[in-house]
Amino acid sequence: MISIKIMGKFYNEIPEQQKAFIEKQKMFFVASAPLSADGHVNLSPKGMDCFRVLSPNRVAYMDIIGSGNETSAHILENGRITFMFCAYDGPPMILRLYGKGYSVIPGDEEWEALAQNFNLVMSTRQIIVADIDMVQTSCGYVVPYYQYGGERDTMPKWVASKGAEALETYKAEKNMQSIDGLPTGLVKGS
Repeated sequence: MISIKIMGKFYNEIPEQQKAFIEKQKMFFVASAPLSADGHVNLSPKGMDCFRVLSPNRVAYMDIIGSGNETSAHILENGRITFMFCAYDGPPMILRLYGKGYSVIPGDEEWEALAQNFNLVMSTRQIIVADIDMVQTSCGYVVPYYQYGGERDTMPKWVASKGAEALETYKAEKNMQSIDGLPTGLVKGS
């Protein structure tokens, strides 16, 4: 009989080893939910080089214009946010960051200081910041191996075909409220 030790630990901040793990990942997931029991839980994959560990208890990611803006609406309503990273190569591991988040849009007091952490692109609509109060690692034994093949060029092509003015119109049409009707906090022209 083979004995396998299931790994799982909790921390009240992001240890250096987990920070190094986060920095190597090419993809992560962000989850949020409204307070309403009838509301929809949101889970979004994120790519690009858009996630930063700002301190042991603070993270941020550059959020790109998309077909919805659920995370922004949920954290405006209640702040709850969870990030998940998975090891797709090397030793297995899942890392979750739990915290309270908020959105920073162009023109907000924090924008300039936060923006310096990223290579902003035309499609950046906001920076999501989260204060992390719990970090969890778990085994990830069933997460399959995947090989990173590069970034897609679909978003840059789409953005280039739209232009700045059309992107603002798109945000006004698609990103001002959640699918459950909650406001996202984006302001026209942001």
